[in-house]
Amino acid sequence: MRHNLRKSLKGSIFRGAERGTTLVETLVAVALLGIIACAFFGSLDTAARATWIADERTTAESLARSQLEHIKTLDYVGGTTQYPAAPVPSGEDYSFYSANITAELLDDHIQKITVTVKHSGNEVVTLESYKVDR
Repeated sequence: MRHNLRKSLKGSIFRGAERGTTLVETLVAVALLGIIACAFFGSLDTAARATWIADERTTAESLARSQLEHIKTLDYVGGTTQYPAAPVPSGEDYSFYSANITAELLDDHIQKITVTVKHSGNEVVTLESYKVDR
């Protein structure tokens, strides 16, 4: 009796393992792997875009700040609406960047200076400051 019980248990244990995987199980596994891969590569793409945008904004802000510092070194011109921009640094980092500087007279001795930096024609950063006739 013990021998028959052991034989029947042994047969039932191995019967399920001999079956193998079905086509449906394989397709479900491949579909799950595909979904996981798409989510992973989508997140990589999003991270790469965010990094590129942050780099573009940081470079534009640095250029705008340097333009504001350049304007502060120039003499005050009361009736002007624009100041000349400093040359954009050469090199890969500043390729396709441009700066536009405008001045708005607020008082006889105060101007509001606006620096707009564009990258490939698209506005990226605008900074404002004030210039005083001293």
